[in-house]
Amino acid sequence: MEQLKGRIIYKGKTEGEALVTSMPISFYGGVDPNTGIVLEKGHELEGISIKNKILIFPQGKGSTVGSYTLYRMKKNNTAPIGLINKETETIVAVGAIISEIPFVDKIDITKIKTGNKILIENENITIL
Repeated sequence: MEQLKGRIIYKGKTEGEALVTSMPISFYGGVDPNTGIVLEKGHELEGISIKNKILIFPQGKGSTVGSYTLYRMKKNNTAPIGLINKETETIVAVGAIISEIPFVDKIDITKIKTGNKILIENENITIL
């Protein structure tokens, strides 16, 4: 079990399976809000659903509409249950806050692998 501590973007507690990418994610146009499947051509997660996963990625990219896309995913039950970034930016931060998705950044995401069981408790990340 490894403990990591970061900065709270949206407080909360959630536990689930990690889905990790080293590539930035654009929620607007890059993820289907109706299915949670990554659509972006050439992305490491292309064709994979982020639904009910703890999504770990360096940062977001793209249009400010990405905040609303994340909110729409939450309403559609296709959103990730938690978010972890190396360094977040406004688009993903706002999306997580309005969607009430537990979110932490300032984390060394290289320590987490896809399939790891992760517990987010406010600023604390535990790799179980």
